[in-house]
Amino acid sequence: MSNSRIISFPGLDSRYGADRPPVGRDANAAAVLIVGRSQINRVVVGKIVERSGLRPQSVAPEDAAGKLAEMEPRLVILDGGADNRDCEALMVRLVDQRRVSDKSYPRVILLSNRTGTPTGITLGSPVDAVVAKPITPESLQPVVDRLLPRAS
Repeated sequence: MSNSRIISFPGLDSRYGADRPPVGRDANAAAVLIVGRSQINRVVVGKIVERSGLRPQSVAPEDAAGKLAEMEPRLVILDGGADNRDCEALMVRLVDQRRVSDKSYPRVILLSNRTGTPTGITLGSPVDAVVAKPITPESLQPVVDRLLPRAS
């Protein structure tokens, strides 16, 4: 008997097809783009999103437009920063992408320092939900699960 051991990674187990990432048109069904200036916040949000069976990628606001076009994610989580305006430049692109999507994707969550609907979120805004900071699994994960069913 050999000493080799099989290491399995969720989403990459090709031996049995288990947890294999979707292919074709559904390849982005589990894709989540996290946008924010704070690397720490992006990591925390990414770990929470992974609990829902989704695959997060995170970028700074200045790199988000290119990544959005490349990924075509089903969910975008925006960290609004101190004044909820850190990701403002991305809003037009999100509206455009939703307009051409047959199911109004991507869904958008804004992480806000304020409770309630922040100023600047108007009718026609791509924001589907606002989650107040500090971000915890108990506050964010139910919103993610409501906007996107588990990717399994």
